[in-house]
Amino acid sequence: MTTLKKKIIVTIAGISVTFIISSCQTTDKESEQSRYSSNSGVNSSSSTAIEEASYADGVYEATGQYGSLPSSITVTVTLVDEVITDVKVTPHATNPTSLDLQRSFAAAVPQVVVGKRIDEVKVGRLAGSSGTPDGFNDAIEQIKEQANS
Repeated sequence: MTTLKKKIIVTIAGISVTFIISSCQTTDKESEQSRYSSNSGVNSSSSTAIEEASYADGVYEATGQYGSLPSSITVTVTLVDEVITDVKVTPHATNPTSLDLQRSFAAAVPQVVVGKRIDEVKVGRLAGSSGTPDGFNDAIEQIKEQANS
């Protein structure tokens, strides 16, 4: 991969992360409610589905599939009080371009999901990768099933 392409990918990754983070900001009222309803530092949603789900603390792993080939990535998540405290994405691609995209995604995703409740996590296009997020979201759904207590 040329230096220019790498710079473009890094720039797009930075813009993507900035956009995702800025779109996740809360209003003052939501922040105030969150401060009084939870001391985890993560905004809680008023959705009934989120409140009904209960996930056991632990380390969970799943392989998410995506695309027509299919492609896959392995996602390892640590949950504490239903909040993702650590995440690791292991790429499986053999094609150099796909592997670069999976690696860029793997490097960018912790900044987006660590500190979030697992029920709030659904990743879109990130770090120039449009397919890898589908595999990540598939793995998160599997992990939610594993952790559901």
